[in-house]
Amino acid sequence: MSQPQTRVLIADDHPMVAEGVQSVLSDYDDIEVVGTVSNGQAVIDALPDLQPDVILMDINMPGMGGLTATEVVLESRPETRVLVLSMHDSPEYISSALSHGAMGYILKDVPTEEIKEAIDSVMAGRQYLCTGAKVSIAPREDGTDREALTGREQTILLQLAQGLSNKEVALALDISVRTVETHRKNIKRKLGISSTAGLTRYALEHGVLQGTG
Repeated sequence: MSQPQTRVLIADDHPMVAEGVQSVLSDYDDIEVVGTVSNGQAVIDALPDLQPDVILMDINMPGMGGLTATEVVLESRPETRVLVLSMHDSPEYISSALSHGAMGYILKDVPTEEIKEAIDSVMAGRQYLCTGAKVSIAPREDGTDREALTGREQTILLQLAQGLSNKEVALALDISVRTVETHRKNIKRKLGISSTAGLTRYALEHGVLQGTG
């Protein structure tokens, strides 16, 4: 007996993104893309006819944006799972999406199979945050909210967590050892972590080291 298909609606004002995601998802037998729309109002208008299980929702769209649309969708169809698909990895965007009721947040540059994994997770009732989103909003070790790491700091954290010395990181990134030391201090301060072992543990726990090596 074949398993029921998950009905997915894609909301993105960039046709290439929408078509790309649709093409990726069409490879899965248990997913049916029921439509693609380019703004929040179109999502709401399409709800009664398309009845999606999951909406892949961009945040910045013309007219009604994704966050407002998420609230309206969940008021009228609370069983719908909204999964934000965005290029923004700032903590403000991620927390805002979750506080508006989104069940997950993935960045547009994630591997294609991760979109499927995210859909399966929210359908199972679990929140899903891609690695980049987790790193952005993870709390510090002392429990207080932390500043977000910059892209460069995330790169350096990854290399330090893999056991590279300051000198090796400097060579790999073509920057001075002093610059690496400054970044390392900032990373430890932002994460509230004092040791290199703590950085490695943080990187492992938050998926920074996944898929490396």
